[in-house]
Amino acid sequence: MTAEIINIFRKAIENNDKKQLALLLEEIHPVDQSQLLLELEQDERAKIYNFLETETLADIIQELDPDEQLVLLEELQPRQIPEVLNEMSSDDAADLLGSLQDDHAQNLLNSMSIEDAAEVRRLLTFPEETAGGLMTTEFVAIRRNLTASETLSELRKIAPNAETIYYIYVTDDKNRLAGVISLRDLIVAPPEQMIEAIMSENVVSVSVTMDQEDVASVIDKYDFLAVPVVDENNVLLGIVTVDDVLDVLKEEATQDIGHLSAIPHMDEIKVTALQSAKRRLPWLILLLFVDLMSGSIISRFETTLEQVIILAAFIPLIADMAGNTGTQSLAIVVRGLALGEFTKKDVVQIIKREFATGLIIGTTCGVIIAVAAFIWQGNPYLGVVVGFSLWATLISATLAGAIVPIFINYLNLDPAVASGPFITTINDIIGLTIFFTTATAFMSYLI
Repeated sequence: MTAEIINIFRKAIENNDKKQLALLLEEIHPVDQSQLLLELEQDERAKIYNFLETETLADIIQELDPDEQLVLLEELQPRQIPEVLNEMSSDDAADLLGSLQDDHAQNLLNSMSIEDAAEVRRLLTFPEETAGGLMTTEFVAIRRNLTASETLSELRKIAPNAETIYYIYVTDDKNRLAGVISLRDLIVAPPEQMIEAIMSENVVSVSVTMDQEDVASVIDKYDFLAVPVVDENNVLLGIVTVDDVLDVLKEEATQDIGHLSAIPHMDEIKVTALQSAKRRLPWLILLLFVDLMSGSIISRFETTLEQVIILAAFIPLIADMAGNTGTQSLAIVVRGLALGEFTKKDVVQIIKREFATGLIIGTTCGVIIAVAAFIWQGNPYLGVVVGFSLWATLISATLAGAIVPIFINYLNLDPAVASGPFITTINDIIGLTIFFTTATAFMSYLI
C-alpha cells in the first residue's frame, strides 16, 4: 500500500467523511483493505470499524494471519466480535480460534450463533495439519435425482455461502460422495437432463486424516481448484480449496528452509532478539559440540601437521568443498522428497546418480587442485595427497548429502531435519579424516 493512498484515507478519516471512505474501500481488494488497516493507527482503524458492514469487516479480517486477525478482533466493540466470527468462513474462524488459549477460544465460541459455533467446534476436532483441519464445510452439494434446471435453481440459493461453486458435488441419500459436476458442464446441459446422467462418478477425493502436504500434492497433480474430503465411509465432509493449499505450501517451504538453516522455527519480523536467540541456540550449541570433533581430528594428526605445515593451507579448502557439495546434494534430494518426485523404490537410482555426480565433480576438482598444489609447492606428492583427498571427500560428501535425508525420510521424519549446517559439519569431519589419513600415509614423500 503506497504512502499516497494511506494519506488519502487518513485525510478522509480526519474529516470524518464516511462516504469518501466507503468509496475508497470499494475500489480495493479485501487483501489490500486488510493491509491498509494494519498500516493505520488503532484510533484511525476504530473510526473505520464503525461504518463498515459486518460482512465486509469479516472479509477483511479473514485475509490476515491468525495473529493479525486477533489484533483487529480485539479492537472491535464487544457486540461486533461474535457478528464478525459468524460471518467468517468456518475454516478461517477455526484457524483463528485454534490459535488461542482454550478458555479464550471457548468464550468466543459461546458468543457465536449455535449453528456457526457447532461447525467451528467440529473443525477444531481434526488435527491441524490434516485435510480435516484444512477443509471448509461451505461447499455446494446436491442430490443425484435433480435435473440440470433444478440444480441451477438450487445453486442460486446456496452459492452465496459457498467457498467455491466451480465444482458441484453429488451425494446419495446417506450423504456419501457419488459424483461431481463442473459448473461449465451444468450450464451447457439440457435443462431437463438428470444430474446422474451428466455427473462424473470417477471422483478424486482425499481422506479427512490425510496429511496436508499430501492434499497439496493431489491438488497440484490434478490441477484442481478444490478437492472433496471424505471419511472412512466416503461421507462428504468438506472441501480443501487451492488458496488453502498455497498457504500450506508456503508454510511447509518455510519449515524446510528453517530446517535446512538449522532454525526449526523461522523468525517472524516481530520476534524479539531474545526469542530469536532462544530458537537458534539449541541447534548451534549441538553443532558446536559436533565441531569439536573436527578439532579433535586435527589434534590427532598434530605430528603430521607440524612436519608438513603447508597442509594447514588446504584445511579450509577441503572442509568448505565438502560442506558445499554435501549441501547441494542435500537440497536436491530434500526438494525431490518434499515434492513427491522420489519414492522408496527410487532410492537405489538416486544414490547411483549422486555417486556418479560426485565422481565427476570429485575427479574434476581433484585434478585441478592437484595440479595447482604441484605448481605452487613444486612437490608432486603434495598434489597427489591434496587431489586424492579432495576427490574422495567430494564423493563421500555427495553421497552423505543424498543418503542422510533418504534415511530420515525412511523413518517417516521430515527429511529437511538433515539441515545444511548439520550435514556440512559431518562432511567436514569426513573430509579432514580423509585428508590427514592420506597425508600421514605419504609423510615420507612430503617432508
